Amino acid sequence: MARKKQPEKPKKPAIPNAYIAGAGIVEEEKITETLEKNYMPYAMSVIISRALPEIDGFKPSHRKLLYTMYKMNLLTGGLTKSANVVGQTMRLNPHGDSAIYETMVRLARGNEALLHPYVQSKGNFGKAYSRDMAYAASRYTEVKLEPICNELFRDIDKDTVDFVPNYDNTMQEPTLFPTTFPTVLVNANVGIAVSMASSVCPFNLAEVCETAIAVIKNPNHDILSTLKGPDFPGGGFLYYDEDELQKIYDTGRGSVRVRSKWTYNKQDNCLEVTEIPYSTTIEAIIDKIVDCAKQGKLREVSYVRDETDIDGLKIAIDLKRGSDPEKVMQKLFRMTPLQDSYSCNFNILVGGSPKVMGVREILEEWTAFRLECVRRRLLFDLNKKKEKLHLLLGLEKILLDIDKAIRIVRETEEEADVVPNLMIGFGIDEIQAEYVAEIKLRHLNREYILKRTQETDQLKADITELEEILKDPKKMKKIIISELKETAKKYGQPRKTLFYYASDVQEEDVEEDVPDFPVNLFLSESGYFKKITPASLRMSSEQKLKEDDRMICHLETTNRIELLFFTSQQQVYKTRASEFSESKASVLGDYVPAKLGFAEGEFVVQMVATTDYSGDFLFVFANGKAARVPLSAYATKTNRKKLQKAYSAKSPLVQVLQIPAGEEPCAIFMRTDGNRAVQFDASLVAVKTTRDTQGVQIMTLKAKHQVCEARILSAEDAELLKKYRVKTIPATGGMAKDLPGTGQMSLLS
Repeated sequence: MARKKQPEKPKKPAIPNAYIAGAGIVEEEKITETLEKNYMPYAMSVIISRALPEIDGFKPSHRKLLYTMYKMNLLTGGLTKSANVVGQTMRLNPHGDSAIYETMVRLARGNEALLHPYVQSKGNFGKAYSRDMAYAASRYTEVKLEPICNELFRDIDKDTVDFVPNYDNTMQEPTLFPTTFPTVLVNANVGIAVSMASSVCPFNLAEVCETAIAVIKNPNHDILSTLKGPDFPGGGFLYYDEDELQKIYDTGRGSVRVRSKWTYNKQDNCLEVTEIPYSTTIEAIIDKIVDCAKQGKLREVSYVRDETDIDGLKIAIDLKRGSDPEKVMQKLFRMTPLQDSYSCNFNILVGGSPKVMGVREILEEWTAFRLECVRRRLLFDLNKKKEKLHLLLGLEKILLDIDKAIRIVRETEEEADVVPNLMIGFGIDEIQAEYVAEIKLRHLNREYILKRTQETDQLKADITELEEILKDPKKMKKIIISELKETAKKYGQPRKTLFYYASDVQEEDVEEDVPDFPVNLFLSESGYFKKITPASLRMSSEQKLKEDDRMICHLETTNRIELLFFTSQQQVYKTRASEFSESKASVLGDYVPAKLGFAEGEFVVQMVATTDYSGDFLFVFANGKAARVPLSAYATKTNRKKLQKAYSAKSPLVQVLQIPAGEEPCAIFMRTDGNRAVQFDASLVAVKTTRDTQGVQIMTLKAKHQVCEARILSAEDAELLKKYRVKTIPATGGMAKDLPGTGQMSLLS
C-alpha cells in the first residue's frame, strides 16, 4: 500500500531588516572596568574554589570526592567500582567524569603520589613517578576509603564544620573537614592559580603531630628540633641544609635538594636506581641520560633501561669496563634529574584568603581551626545531653503515678488533647509530654521507667563536665593533644626520605668531565654554528652555507672553551663548546637561536671565546663611540645562561673586539661608510665596570655617516696604516679611498 504524501509545511517568510539587540554596537570601556567585570570573578573562582588548598589540607575537588565516598559507606564497606564513585561525585562536582577520576587516581594508594593515601585501590592506577605508565579506565578499577579517613570525618555529623548546599541545592556538603591532625603538612599539594601558586611539600606524620603538640604547649618551640625535614613518598635522600630548612619553616618559601637512592651491581657492572626525586619521572631521567651520552658527556655509560615491575621502581644504567661507579653517579647527579630540587611555596587559604605561611603559622592556624571544631562538637554533645535529661526528668514525674498517666490517655476522647492533658496532669512541658505520649504500651511498667530515669545522675555529671571544658581552652587543647598522640601512634610510619650531608658530597672539578681536544669553531651571519675537528676539516674544508649567508667568525681553540654569544637585543648567552656536538663542513650546523632559546626576532651579532675571563671587550658602535669593559664583568658564580644589558643599546653595535690581557699597545682600526678611517691605541679608552656603558667618542662623524667596520691590527698592518694613527680622541680620521672596501680588511694581512 502506497504511503500518503505528507503536505509540505509552509516556509516562514524571511523578516527583512530584522533587529538584533546589541549587534554591531561598539562600546568604549576602561580596561580596568573590563578586567573587574570579566576577569576578576574568574580569577577569584580559581584562587578560592579550585587551585589552592585550605587549612584542612584539601582542595574542593578532593573534598567533594572523599565526602561522596564517605556518604556511600566506603569507610566501612567493601570495594566498589571507581566508575560508581565518579558518577555519585558528579552530584557535587558537575565538571566531567575524567577530572573526578584523575583526582581519585592521585589520592589512591596504587598511584604512590601521597605519603598517606586516602583511597584504597585495586587495579592499575598508574604511578606518580612515571610519565608514560597510564592508569586503567574507571570501569576496571575498584576503590574504598583508607582507615586514616576516620580522622578526616570524625564527628563530622556533630556540627563540627559548616555545610553549604551543592550546585543545584539538592544536598549539603562540608566546607572543610574536621581533621584530627594537620593534613595540610602531611601530604603534598601543588596548585597553580591566577597570579599565584601553591606547593606544599609532605612531612612525616609522626613528626608533624609531635611538632603540633610542641607548638600548642610552647608557641616558641624550635620547629627544626622535631620536624626534621620533608618526607617524600618516593623516598630518596634529602640534602640537609639547616639554613635553607629554617628559611622554609619561617617564611614558607625555599627549595630542598633530593637525590636518588642507588646501588652498584658488581656482577652486571651496572648502577641500579630504586628511588628517585619526587619532582621527576623515570622517562625524564632516561631521556636526559641518553641526551648526555649522545653529546659525549657520559662516555662511561653504555646503556640505560627501565626495569620497573611489580616489585617497584628500578632504572638500570650499564657502565663501560673500568668505569668508577661512584664518580659516574656523581656526574649523573650533576647532569640529570637523578638529583632534583623541590620548590616550596606554602600558600594556603585561611578564611577564604590566600596566605603564604611558615610551618609555625600553619600549625597555629590549624590549632585555632581544630579548637573551633572541638568546641562545636562539645557544644553539640552538651545540647544533646541536655535534651535527653529534659525528657528523662519529665519521665521521672510520670514514675510517681503511672496509672494516672494511663488513665489520662485512655479517658481523652480526641488524640490532639492527649499531650495538653498530660501537661496539665503532671506539670510538664510540651516536649516532655510528647515523649511520654510516644512510649510504647509494653514500656509502661515501673521497671523500664526506673531504668531510664537512673541515667539522669550520669547525664547531670556529663553536662557539668562538658560545661567546664567549654569554659577552659586549656582543657580543649588537651583533647586535641590526645587526638594527635592517638593519630601518630595509629598511623605513624618511619621516614621514607633519609638525609645526606655536605660531608657526603664529593667535590669534583667539572672541567675533568669534559674531554679536551682541538676544534675549529665557525659562526655564520645567519646564526649557524659548527664545531669541527682539525682532522675532519682537512678531509673537507668547503663550508656549506645557506643562500646569501657568510662566515663571520672562525676560531681555532679547544673543546673546553667557554663561548659568549652577543645578540641583537643587548643580551649575551653563555655556553661551552662542549655543549655542541661535533659537526662537518658539509652540513649547516647547529642553529644557535634555537639551541640557546633566543627570543623571537633575536639573532647573533658576535661570538667570543674565553677560558678565564681575562682581558677586555671593546664594543664599537655605529655612532663613533667605543666602550671598554673587562671580561670579568661577564663571569658569574652561578650557572646563569643569559645576561641582560650586555652592552649599550644607544647605538647599533658594529663589532666586539677582544683585547687580550697584558698585550698593549693594541692598535684598533675603525672606518666609516664615508671612507674615513682612524687608527688608535686601545689604552686611550678607559675601562668601565658597567656592561652597558655608552663609551667614549672615538670618531667625530659627519651627518648621515656612521662607523661600519672595526678590527684589531697586527703589528704589520699597524705599520702599513700608520698614516691614520692618532694620539688623542675624538678624531675626524683621514680619507681611506685607497683601502679595500668594507669587510675586506683581511686583504691587508
